[in-house]
Amino acid sequence: MPYALLGLAVFGLVTSAVFTGIVLWAVPGYLRERRLALAQLTARPGFTPPLTLLKPLHGADPGLESYLETFFMQDYPAYEILFCARTANDEGLETARRVAARHPHIPVQFLFTGGQPDYINAKVASMELMEAYAAHDILVISDSDVRVAPDYLRSVALPFADEHVGGMCCLYRGVAAEGGLWARLEAVGMSVEMSSGVLAARAMEGMQFTLGPTMAFRRETIRRMGGFKVTADYCADDFILGNETWKLGQSVVLSHHAIDHMVLHSGLIGSLKHQVRWMKSTRFSRPKGHFGTALTFSMPFGLLALAACAWLGAPMWGLALLAFAVASRLALSIAVGHLVVRDTSWFGLLVLYPIRDLMGFCFWAASYAGRRVLWRGRVLELLPGGKMRDAQ
Repeated sequence: MPYALLGLAVFGLVTSAVFTGIVLWAVPGYLRERRLALAQLTARPGFTPPLTLLKPLHGADPGLESYLETFFMQDYPAYEILFCARTANDEGLETARRVAARHPHIPVQFLFTGGQPDYINAKVASMELMEAYAAHDILVISDSDVRVAPDYLRSVALPFADEHVGGMCCLYRGVAAEGGLWARLEAVGMSVEMSSGVLAARAMEGMQFTLGPTMAFRRETIRRMGGFKVTADYCADDFILGNETWKLGQSVVLSHHAIDHMVLHSGLIGSLKHQVRWMKSTRFSRPKGHFGTALTFSMPFGLLALAACAWLGAPMWGLALLAFAVASRLALSIAVGHLVVRDTSWFGLLVLYPIRDLMGFCFWAASYAGRRVLWRGRVLELLPGGKMRDAQ
């Protein structure tokens, strides 16, 4: 029995090391692309087509006003912002109106759907309505819980200088908005685990998806895929939009620009529910890839190796294998968390990420416990292919 456990542990350490190697191999190429993009952005006026920024809202989360303010402070010549919620008196819309009043030079529209059509993914109704009112042909979609720098729109627009590009998205670093251990653990998972997975996927198969916190598409691309309605029954609408763009034969670009994704779940329970729901969504959207994700984690196999070696009377070998697992995670933290997404939380990168790696494996395992998720106060059932329906 201990030899079987040791064999499983070594196998997992090897596969996680291969994953780490793929990511580390991909990092220099990404950094070269960033240097080239930054050089292009120094040329003024550069490529600055008019843009429409779509901001779906649902309530007023803590810090929303300050996050929205960053979208009104862009170093960009011509853009508009469209806000949309389910009801006209949504707290998020009220917050957006206050911010817009301080920036009267930015064209803004405030829309609401009235709850129709009643899609499973309610955000899609907002997206459809905003697209209908958009004045420009490049649509930038941004979640409410992100914060951006003044060069954000210039960076988002840059890939569309290539006529073959149909969509783009940005990596993001997690920021614990209100501090707290659980929020910081979730944040470092965004910065390192999520970004590492994206870089590995791009290296292996190219960009066939987009990331929800920020993505942009040509209006023509959205209409060719059937409009935002194609995502109405899906939880991972960002994956579907990017995948449909790729299926149309258009390029999906991973931008050089990283944004701040604010972690709003400072408590244990809220953080755990959010991360398990995300894992379950991935399980149904990409079942094969999600199953293989188990072999990208390192810390669970390092701890298993320690236990197996202690059982066999060779604890020093176990400690060596655990140290290898920790070193693998620290390499990802520095290369991806610090160099790629520029996360400045060294405590998170060097201390919390190995712990988050172990937690990530636990969330992966929990994703196979049932198919129901709680989303925006609604209990939904996930179906094969990533679709959802109301739980019966």
